[in-house]
Amino acid sequence: MSAPATDARTTHAAGVERLLASYRAVPPGSPVRLAKRTSNLFRSRAATDAPGLDTSGLTHVISIDVEARTADVAGMCTYEDLVAATLPFGLAPLVVPQLKTITLGGAVTGLGIESTSFRNGLPHESVLEMDILTGAGEVLTASPIEHADLFRAFPNSYGTLGYAVRLRIELEPVLPFVALTHLRFHAVADLLAAMEGIVETGQYDSVPVDYLDGVVFSAEESYLCVGRRTAASGPVSDYTGQQVFYRSIQHDDGAARDRLTTHDYLWRWDTDWFWCSEAFGAQHPLVRRLWPRRLRRSRSYATLMRLERRYDLGNRIEAVKGLPPRERVIQDVEVPIERCAEFLDWFLEHVPIEPIWLCPLRLRGDDAWPLYPLEPHRSYVNVGFWSTVPVGATEGETNRSIEREVSALDGHKSLYSDAFYSRSEFDALYGGDAYRVAKQRYDPDSRLHELYAKAVQRR
Repeated sequence: MSAPATDARTTHAAGVERLLASYRAVPPGSPVRLAKRTSNLFRSRAATDAPGLDTSGLTHVISIDVEARTADVAGMCTYEDLVAATLPFGLAPLVVPQLKTITLGGAVTGLGIESTSFRNGLPHESVLEMDILTGAGEVLTASPIEHADLFRAFPNSYGTLGYAVRLRIELEPVLPFVALTHLRFHAVADLLAAMEGIVETGQYDSVPVDYLDGVVFSAEESYLCVGRRTAASGPVSDYTGQQVFYRSIQHDDGAARDRLTTHDYLWRWDTDWFWCSEAFGAQHPLVRRLWPRRLRRSRSYATLMRLERRYDLGNRIEAVKGLPPRERVIQDVEVPIERCAEFLDWFLEHVPIEPIWLCPLRLRGDDAWPLYPLEPHRSYVNVGFWSTVPVGATEGETNRSIEREVSALDGHKSLYSDAFYSRSEFDALYGGDAYRVAKQRYDPDSRLHELYAKAVQRR
């Protein structure tokens, strides 16, 4: 057991007491919400002056059991702090989402993914148990045995059934470095065939694969990024300085190789928010030299984006140029791997956004999770695209067309951004019956927002 577990448990207990005290201070009948400095949600929300719950004492790692390869973690602990605590022991969470400010509780209640998901599934699948503050004001321990209905319904509930106060998660061994091979493809269908082979076998060229994702720049230029753990010493690249990671994978043909420390590999997408830092000029060589390295991170770009949205700066600039306003298309969708080529062909023809991120995933267990019912033993590809397009004739026109195409291909869309489903569509896609049962049991007075109201109606 790692030290200082005892002090951390005392801190955690005090944090839970402050959380409960702030819950009791919310007037009866008033909505309950978290007071958070940061958020990785990208949907618009109605303004509120309701007081938020005090989570200031729930931001730390409580303990790490090196022998059992588990960690007890407060719900508002960021993955940046969690990884910093586990890496010295040669351990990491089974899935580390791409952005440093994502919290463990947020990744479980709102889903998360990364390049280990083809073998480790999604973050909630490595949770052994969790303490949840329910809408009824109780802190309940949920596990596959205890309050199992809440445990199963919590993923993808987005804080509408409760908030994770403590989570016990599995960890896995890692090595100091990641050796990368970037494979160039000239047709997306060929990339997906190679990806499917790796997902099925866990190998590429008879060598085990530990990490797998990809990038599509166009119908004629796409890459698989194949990673392997290694302890072999040698030079490593640094993409926190002048070089930009996603540009480093581009080459004319065949394979290109690279090496990163495991720490830098886990956060390779955070420095430039994948490629979205370009919108702020942060990839221009001169601007990059002047931009402090400590501010080259997702938190900084998210702050700038919130300011842009608050003052509508982007559309004002477009208006000065004589151009129409733009629609935000910031989405991640899961499409069955055998239908993904169809989706990408459609997307590249109809939606003017590139690059596109690809991340394969497969559930670890034999059971589906009711609020995000991906099929066990079936491979999917997470397709991520984050930009804007010219507005159409109706609100959310491009987002709505993406929703229709994803549903037609038996896929699902993550709910962290704008959604436009009807109530019946939403219930069919996101386990409406199971959700209502859990909602009635664990939030009978509706102190927390309802999922459809939060995800679609922007409350």
